[in-house]
Amino acid sequence: MKRVCGLMIFCFGAGMAVLLFIPATILTVCFIVGCLVVGYNLFCY
Repeated sequence: MKRVCGLMIFCFGAGMAVLLFIPATILTVCFIVGCLVVGYNLFCY
């Protein structure tokens, strides 16, 4: 179950990275990086 949640969060963060083409605030960038890190850690560990 942890792997499924990790993959879901990682894909959500990767999808949010599309927002980088729209003028992004520092909060948006931090949220994207956070989602990618949490998703990666849940999937791999």
